[in-house]
Amino acid sequence: MPTPTALTGAPERQGRLVILGVAASDSHAVANHLIAHALRADGFTVVNLGTCTPVAEFADACERHPQAEAVLIGSLNGQIHEDLHDLADAKRAGRIHCPVLVGGNLSVGSVKDESSTARLYDLGVDRVLASAADLVPALDALHTRTAEHARTADRSADRTAEHARTAAERVPAAAAR
Repeated sequence: MPTPTALTGAPERQGRLVILGVAASDSHAVANHLIAHALRADGFTVVNLGTCTPVAEFADACERHPQAEAVLIGSLNGQIHEDLHDLADAKRAGRIHCPVLVGGNLSVGSVKDESSTARLYDLGVDRVLASAADLVPALDALHTRTAEHARTADRSADRTAEHARTAAERVPAAAAR
């Protein structure tokens, strides 16, 4: 029998939104639906763009969902390098504001080499997943890192505000002398 967490999703993941889709030239839908289902069972909110999704549609989804913590792109036909040729431009323009994770069959042919992964990073991919089992741990690691960064930024802003208050208090005292 499934545990309550499997039925309702992990409470710490409730409300965390990801954008999912299959690369532009790829019409393989089964893995996409299985991943969406598994992510929802783990508590994620999934915006599933489906198959044959160009970078521009991922960018549009990011603009509609600024709270998205990641864009997840799958490929089974191995043509993802061509499909992501404009990813870096979309990221530079701020249209894709969150990390991009890719997985699946990421190159054509039976022999795979490391240059395929390096080329994906050069295109603007933030993380290449070797297995679907790596997806949730990768998302959790990104979330933890983002939360730590936000806490650090908040503390820094608090210190800056305190310094500004202290400086403002000193100015009238110095003027009175």
